[in-house]
This record gives sequence, C-alpha cells and structure tokens, in this order.
Amino acid sequence: MEQSAPEAARRFSIRRLWPLAILALGFGLFFALGLHRYVTLDTLRDNRQALTQWVEANRLWAIVVYMGLYALMVAFSLPGALVATLTGGFLFGAVLGGAATVVAATAGATVLFIAAKSALGDLLRAKAGSAVARMEEGFRANAFSYLLFLRLVPAFPFWLVNLAPAFLGVRLSTFVGATFIGIVPGTFVFASLGAGLGAVFERGEEPNLGLIFEPRVILPILALALLSLVPALYRRFRKP
Repeated sequence: MEQSAPEAARRFSIRRLWPLAILALGFGLFFALGLHRYVTLDTLRDNRQALTQWVEANRLWAIVVYMGLYALMVAFSLPGALVATLTGGFLFGAVLGGAATVVAATAGATVLFIAAKSALGDLLRAKAGSAVARMEEGFRANAFSYLLFLRLVPAFPFWLVNLAPAFLGVRLSTFVGATFIGIVPGTFVFASLGAGLGAVFERGEEPNLGLIFEPRVILPILALALLSLVPALYRRFRKP
C-alpha cells in the first residue's frame, strides 16, 4: 500500500539518500582521477591490437567485463556511452556487441532509476503541487508509450530519461521494458559502426558518428517513435 504524500514527507530519512550519494561520489571520482581522458576513440585506436588479442583469448570473460563496465557507466551517469558502444561493436561484432550493450545499458539505467526512486521519489511527490500530481497521473497512465518515445528519439539525455520516470511514479517493470526495447535501434546502429572501426583505423580515417542522423537511418527510428505514441494518443482522444 502506497503512502500518502504527507506521510511520505514525514517519514523521509536522510539515510535514504545513500544510494544517490554513492552514485554522485563515483561520478566525482571519475573526473577527479582523470578517467574521462581515456574514454575516447583515440584510446581505442592506440590499444586496439592489445584489446583484440585479450578478447580473443578471454572471450566470455571479456563480455562480462564489458557489460559490467558499461552498466557502471550508465548507473553513474558518466560520459562516454557512445565510445563504449562503438567499442562493444569493435570487440564483439555488431550483433553480440549490440546485444551486450542493450542488456548492460538497461541494467545500469535500472540501478539509477531504483536509486532515485527510493531516495527522492516519495519526497518530491509529497512536495509537488496538484498540477504536478495531475501530470504524474497522466504520465503513468501512458508511461510505456512515453518512455518508448523518449528512448527512441536520440535527442534526450540518457541520464535524464533515467531519472525523470523515477520522480513520476513509473513502475519498475514499465521502465525496464520501455528502456530495453527503446534503445535497441540506436544501439545496433552504433554497434554496427563500431564493427567497422578496424578498417577505418587502418586507413587513418575518423568514423562517421553522424550516421544516425542521416535520413536513411533516423527516419525509420523517428517513425517507430511516433508509432509508440499511438496508444497514448488513442486513450487521450477517444470518446468516453
């Protein structure tokens, strides 16, 4: 049984903030230790031979390590997910690399969602006004469609789409399902691009990271995004 807004506000404890505090600490350490300087395509280019040899010798372990690091990157909202996705495609191929990335990204996003929801979700809803409460009710009624749209359109920050549903009372199952399905198209586009990086590096060229915005790629994804809104629009405009 869910708590009422006033009751949730009264029972809020600072101890509930520890999951977010850990994530914030990890985010700060990432930059303080200078790790962000290594999450680049130059790092991948310079170490591609050693990485490829290690993956060939330890394929299963390499996939586990890659997925774990990717999930941590998403959970801590660290920059570099694009480079990591390209790396997955480069090391494991478009299909396996894309699949591993989708699972890892969904897992990391879920960790952040749960941390935010358990720490601040009840408190923010308790402090919100009636207008926000009505918006929350409307969002939850069509949460899967809205989330799927936000995941499909490559214009919304991934970390923001992880946090906002946590503060709007979205169910965990809805969040996980919409995230998993919604990130598939874009992830496989970049994993496929990553799978061809070897030849690009050998030629001394730079990969075309704007590929996803080319009409032949972005238009089908946008069409899927618009289709994802059809159920929500139907429920909104259907006759009572």
